[in-house]
Amino acid sequence: MAKEGVKAREIKRAKLVAKYAEKRAALKAAGEWEALDKLPKASSPVKLHNRCKLTGRPRGYMRQFGISRVTFREMALEGKIPGVKKASW
Repeated sequence: MAKEGVKAREIKRAKLVAKYAEKRAALKAAGEWEALDKLPKASSPVKLHNRCKLTGRPRGYMRQFGISRVTFREMALEGKIPGVKKASW
């Protein structure tokens, strides 16, 4: 599991991105690169990273479910994800 501080930092970053999204778009459209440079670096959407909603794991993220592959497998085997079953052929 990721540390709580790492999860909190990612949430804080997402809020900053949402706060400055409109301003950032307007500055980009106007071509004001100096003003764009003065915005907080963490407000750039490129800085965001998908994390598992349950464990905070940054790698192996499955967008469709919002969780990591490890958590997905555990939950699928326990039958906690409807419509998902183990493949057999």
